[in-house]
Amino acid sequence: MSIVVTGATGALGRLVIDELLAGGVPAGEIAAVVRDEEKAAPLAARGVELRIADYNAPETLTGAFRSGDRVLMISGSEVGHRVSQHAAVIDAAKEAGVAQFAYTGILGGPEADFALAAEHRATEELVLASGLPHTFLRNGWYTENHTGNLAPVLAHGVVLSNAGEGRVASAARADYAAAAAAVVTGDGHLGKAYELSGDVAWSFAEYAAAVAAASGREIAYNPVTPEAHLAVLTGAGVPAPFAEILVDVDLAVARGRLAGTSGDLARLIGRPTTPMERTVAEAVAAVPVP
Repeated sequence: MSIVVTGATGALGRLVIDELLAGGVPAGEIAAVVRDEEKAAPLAARGVELRIADYNAPETLTGAFRSGDRVLMISGSEVGHRVSQHAAVIDAAKEAGVAQFAYTGILGGPEADFALAAEHRATEELVLASGLPHTFLRNGWYTENHTGNLAPVLAHGVVLSNAGEGRVASAARADYAAAAAAVVTGDGHLGKAYELSGDVAWSFAEYAAAVAAASGREIAYNPVTPEAHLAVLTGAGVPAPFAEILVDVDLAVARGRLAGTSGDLARLIGRPTTPMERTVAEAVAAVPVP
């Protein structure tokens, strides 16, 4: 039996494996499902088993899982293609007879009504239909989704959003990784759905204030219409389909869809979630000074 992490070279997958190793799981009991063996070389160097497979090639998934494995399937990154990709992983896991199938979905699960959530809802339905012993990790927003794009905010002194006064209960990506590690190493999680989010929901005005405090610069929050936000994003070179997703997410924020604070994340990791302000300060410190 192994603990198997798919998408293990991605930002979340790497952190999950870090958490497993730090928590005392022997490297030889961890398997990383990856597409690129060369990219995964650092994991192999740590003693983690590599299983080479591709979500887009179902035949490669045949040997990715074994009877009794505890599997964490990290959702694919190719929006628009994820249902078929996830279905292939689910089929392979069922055929292998895994002991647990944990899936990283999205906050709200079947109640999430925005475009980015559709593939996650469909995946949960596939998991339920498969009969796999499962755990749903419904991840809320990563604070890094915003701090990863700080350079233009600092350059222009503006946080732009069409979320209005909506609030986001984000947490650091490492918090979600710690929760995933806890679920695949602990007991009592089968059949559970966890609504994972930060302890505190913040507004974009508060986010702008946090960036200002960390950078020592004047940073304003500029609420705009969805149409204006879309025009700014596409004008900055963001592909239109992705820009539309970002605008739609902000509309979901305005409706309160990413503001839930169930406390599930803090309970799973055994500590408070990382404050938005801390992640902002760390990200500001890492941005090159022009």
